[in-house]
Amino acid sequence: MTPNDTILAAPPLTLVERPVLTRSLPDFSREVYCVLGLPFDLVNLQQATARLHQASSERRRCFLSTPNLNFVIACLRDQQFRSTVIQSNLSVIDGMPIVWIARALGLPFTERVSGSTLFDSLRSTAGKNGVDPMRIYFFGGLPGVAQLACEKINADQGGMQAVGFETPGFGSVEDMSTPETIKRINDSRPDFLVVALSAKKGQEWVQRNRNDLDVALMGHLGAVINFVAGTVSRAPRWVQKSGLEWAWRIKEEPALWRRYWNDGRTLLQLLVSVVIPGALAARRQRVPAAQFENARMEVRSAGGDCELVLAGAIGKPNLGPWQAALTQAARAEGPLVVDCTALEHIDSAALGSLILLYGSCIAEQRPWAVINASAQVRRQLELHCAQYLLKPLP
Repeated sequence: MTPNDTILAAPPLTLVERPVLTRSLPDFSREVYCVLGLPFDLVNLQQATARLHQASSERRRCFLSTPNLNFVIACLRDQQFRSTVIQSNLSVIDGMPIVWIARALGLPFTERVSGSTLFDSLRSTAGKNGVDPMRIYFFGGLPGVAQLACEKINADQGGMQAVGFETPGFGSVEDMSTPETIKRINDSRPDFLVVALSAKKGQEWVQRNRNDLDVALMGHLGAVINFVAGTVSRAPRWVQKSGLEWAWRIKEEPALWRRYWNDGRTLLQLLVSVVIPGALAARRQRVPAAQFENARMEVRSAGGDCELVLAGAIGKPNLGPWQAALTQAARAEGPLVVDCTALEHIDSAALGSLILLYGSCIAEQRPWAVINASAQVRRQLELHCAQYLLKPLP
């Protein structure tokens, strides 16, 4: 059977002329914080849902990442995997341990936004109260599961319609990225491409093909296909909120126990090495307001390079000028050099936005270097697991 056979049982949604997808510089107006080396958007479920609907309606490319603890740990060890999350357009916390860590560090996160819950929210709001309908394409999963998920969605006859699926098997990312595959997806005209491969492979597949896909929304939401198809049951809401969903997942899929065991051991190491020291440092260190008021963020051209010269303290209190400087640096040409000679302090909010600029340099293959960082600034980056910013990009 070919990938798109027999699934369009629901009445087709009305197709309108679709404008060309747009791609732009990083959105530095996003309120992002660096947690364990990754940028996370400060959004609740309703806000994340609204952002995705808006991106779909505006035909604006949006790569959604939903890092859980396993994602975070893998990103600490794998630069390529980390870069896929850094280059996402929306990154939400999918894991209560990350929420607890963020709170311990004094960051204003209050809830987990799991990929499965976010998909359910999109499904329940599509086509209602002025929100556009949404066309879904599933890519991945075990044989038969994606087709079953499509049939379940179309049986609802709601504002979300499944328009195609593909089960690519267990080949390489390259094998799954043929022009024929991309054409099948584009010909189905989906609004949201839901990928369900292994975490690293799924993120890499999206990153590799995102510019060739005529799809506004895309993201790796591994378990969503199983939950929609009903082959795996979702944990009750109270289990999700208590942070015990891992136990429920092991009950449903016993093979996961080893992953959770290894993640738990690494989490304990992170608590001792960076989270507790970071939380204590945040409570001890009180940065005078004058350091933020007198901070300097200058973008200048020097010898063919773009220099971002920093001085004083940069963080939440002066985030507006910081975001403007980052936007200017992103638009400039030439290798990017971040001069930290006079930088005294940088907090999680400023780091989160700086990581977006770093991700833009990766995407554009633009050389990046951080120079003259003091021991104090280096330590701050280490406590945020963001010391990779100190390594130059060729």
